[in-house]
Amino acid sequence: MKRIVSVWILVSTLGLVTLVAQRITTNSAEPHLKQLFPNAAAISPHGGTPLHYKVYGVDPKSNPTAQPIALAFWTTDVVPKEVGYHGPIHLFVGMDMTGIIVGVISDFNSDPYGYFSLDPPPFAAQFKGKSVRATFRVGEDVHAVSRATISISSATRAVRDSSRAMAKQFLNPALVK
Repeated sequence: MKRIVSVWILVSTLGLVTLVAQRITTNSAEPHLKQLFPNAAAISPHGGTPLHYKVYGVDPKSNPTAQPIALAFWTTDVVPKEVGYHGPIHLFVGMDMTGIIVGVISDFNSDPYGYFSLDPPPFAAQFKGKSVRATFRVGEDVHAVSRATISISSATRAVRDSSRAMAKQFLNPALVK
């Protein structure tokens, strides 16, 4: 009987670990949504595939035909396998419906050099106004804020690849700038 209980506990634990590992957890997006979209009339719950938020200029409850004016998403939800020097880099991205990045917020990373490479506001600020069609090349249109090239390159790829994936899935190609 003890053996059956031990096997059951082991199987249950493995199942729970597998379930949790399917999504990289992040901090609350609410302050980031308010920062990137201070005039939003409404923001959808976190959902869809890939996971994202829809940002509305007009509340869809009062106007059911209201279309989103922007999308917001965690790079870790869209490109979870993109990792920096020491694991995933949690970046929150806002993008309008023409494929222009409204802003990027560096939320969390476990990189030992993240505090001087990824965390300073100038790194994330350089993505604002950039089109998903931009090249996103470190040293060309993305400037490294430090010598932590693995982390900077990974974060840049995360913003580029997640923004392009979201644009491909949700934006009208004729409207993308």
